[in-house]
Amino acid sequence: MDDEDRIALLIDYENLALGSRDHLGVPFDLRPVADALAERGRVVARRAYADWSYFDEDRRMLTRNHVELIEMTQRMGASRKNAADIKMAVDAIETAYERDYITTFAICTGDSDFTPLVHKLRELNKRVIGFGVRDSTSTMLPPACDEFLYYDDLDGVVPAEAGAPRGDTSTGRGRGRGRGGQGKGASAPPAERTTPEPEPEHEEAEEEPATDLASLVAQTVSGLQRSSGGAVTASVLKRTLVRKDSTFSEAAYGFRAFGELLDHLAGRGIIELSPGPAKGDPEVTLPEEGGRQEAFALLRQTVAELDDGSGVELSGLKDHVRARREGFSEKPLGYGSFLQFCKGAAAAGLVELTRRGTGYVVTVV
Repeated sequence: MDDEDRIALLIDYENLALGSRDHLGVPFDLRPVADALAERGRVVARRAYADWSYFDEDRRMLTRNHVELIEMTQRMGASRKNAADIKMAVDAIETAYERDYITTFAICTGDSDFTPLVHKLRELNKRVIGFGVRDSTSTMLPPACDEFLYYDDLDGVVPAEAGAPRGDTSTGRGRGRGRGGQGKGASAPPAERTTPEPEPEHEEAEEEPATDLASLVAQTVSGLQRSSGGAVTASVLKRTLVRKDSTFSEAAYGFRAFGELLDHLAGRGIIELSPGPAKGDPEVTLPEEGGRQEAFALLRQTVAELDDGSGVELSGLKDHVRARREGFSEKPLGYGSFLQFCKGAAAAGLVELTRRGTGYVVTVV
C-alpha cells in the first residue's frame, strides 16, 4: 500500500454540474470520476464546494459517495462569484503543506482561474489530475495538468440524445459560467426541477451475476491499461476492484480464491493470463482480437444496413445490434457504455462517430 498514490479529490461542483447539464443534457454523476481515480490510486479526501441550497438533490448523491460538502452560502440577490474558487484553492495549498502523504490532487473544474493553483501544486511536487466537461473547459487548464480527463469520455457517462430538451434534467441552479470560467455573473433564476429522463441506451435492467462479474473485471482491466500504460497484475487488479467496491469478494461469486476467478474468466475468453513479475501474480490483459473485433464487425455491418446516406443515430442502434446477436453487451469487452464501444470501433477505423447536437451519428468509413 505504501507505493500507492494517495489522492485528494476537490470538486468545483457548480462548474461540473452546470457543464454536464448545459452541454451533455444529463445530471452530473460522481461515480465515473470515482472509478477513474480508483484505477490511479487511493482517494483519501473528497470535498465539494458550492452553495448547496441550489443543489439539494445532488447533496444526497455526494453524501452517498462520502464527499464532504463545503458550504459557500450566497446572500439573497447577491453574487459571490469567486467564493468557492478561493476556498477550494486555499484548502488545496493547506492540504499540500500539511499532509505530505497526499501525492496527487484531482481538481474537478473547467475554470481557467484554477490554472495558477495547478502550477503551484506541481511546483510543490504534487501530481495533478484534472476533470472537466469538454465544452465548458478552458483551453488553458488541460495543458497545465499532469493528466486531464474529460468527463464526457469517462466510462458510464452518456450524453442526452439529440432532440432532447436541453436542461430538463437539471438538478441544480447557480451562476452562469462560460467557457473556462469567463463571463461569471449573477446567480441564475431558479430552475424548475423535473424527474431525470431514463438513460437513452436501453441498458440491461438486470444482468446475470456472471455477466456482471465479467463486465466489472473487463472494464477495470481496460481502465488500468489506459491509466498506467504498463502491465496489470492480478494483485493490482484485486486492489482496484476493492477500491471501486469495498464489499467485493470472489467468494460472493462462488470462487475460493481470486486466482480461481481469473482462471474462470480466462477460460471464457474475457481476459488473458500470462506469467507476471512474481510467482502466483500473473499479468492480466484483454484479448486484442477475437470477441472485440467480431463485435466491431457486427456494429459496422449493422450500420451499413441501416444507413440511408445521412448516418445512423446512436439512439436505438444498440437494439438493432441485439436484433442481430441476441444478448449482445459491450461490457464484457471492457467498455462501460455503448457509446464507449462505438468510440473503440471508430478508433479501429471501422466506423465514424460524429457529434450532432447533443447526440451522435454513426457512419461506415
